Amino acid sequence: MHEADVLVKTHPRPLISVIIPALNEADEIEAAIDSVRLQSEPHEIIVVDGGSEDATPALARRHARIITSTRGRARQMNRGATAAHGDILLFLHADSTLPPGGLTLIRAAIADGAESGAFRLAFDSRNPLLLFYSSFTRLPFSMLCFGDRGIFTRRDVFKEIGGYPDIPLFEDLELVRMLNDRRRFAFLADHVTTSARRFVKHGYLRQQLRNTYLWLHYVAGTNPRDLAHLYPYE
Repeated sequence: MHEADVLVKTHPRPLISVIIPALNEADEIEAAIDSVRLQSEPHEIIVVDGGSEDATPALARRHARIITSTRGRARQMNRGATAAHGDILLFLHADSTLPPGGLTLIRAAIADGAESGAFRLAFDSRNPLLLFYSSFTRLPFSMLCFGDRGIFTRRDVFKEIGGYPDIPLFEDLELVRMLNDRRRFAFLADHVTTSARRFVKHGYLRQQLRNTYLWLHYVAGTNPRDLAHLYPYE
C-alpha cells in the first residue's frame, strides 16, 4: 500500500457542516445550496428556517436538512451548530455562494493549524462603490469579518467560546472577535459572493452610509440592541 493511501485511510477529510440561516429566502436559497453541493465531500447542508412564509423550506428540503428555530440569525446559527455532525462548521448566509473549492481551502487552513477563519467578499454587482468596499476585505482586519464572508470554525472551538452571542446585530463581529483573540484565525484569499439586494433596494450610497454609521457605533461600544431597528433581519 502506498504511503498516500495510508494517509487517506488514517486521516480522512473532516466532515464540514454548512449552516445556512434562512427567512423568506425562496429567491436565493437554491443558489446558496448549489454552491455547497458542488464542493468536495464530505459535507452536510443544514438550513435553519426562522419561520419563512414563502417556499424556502420546500426548496431547501430538496438537497438540505431542514430544522426550525426561533427567528434571529444568531439563534438560528446556534441551533444549526447544535444539530450539526461535522468537525468543522461553516456559516453561510442564504444570499451568498461559496467559491469553487471553498471547502477544500477550509480543510487546508484547519490542517495547517488554523482554528477558524473567513473568506474575502465580493458582490454580485459591478457597482464601483461595492467594488471599492469589497476591496477592503483583502486586509487581515477582523473588524471587517461580517457574516456574509463565510465564517468557519472548528466545532470544539465554537462550543468552547459559547457560540454566537444572542444579540440582534453584529453577532458575526462578536464571534470573530472571540475567535481572533485565540490568534489562530485564517484570512482566506478566495471570496464568497453575496447579493447586493439591500444596496439595490435602498440605494448604493444610502445603504453604505447606513452600514458605516452602524459599524462606527458598534466600534464605539454602542449596544447592538439599540441599533438593530436600523438594520432589520428581513
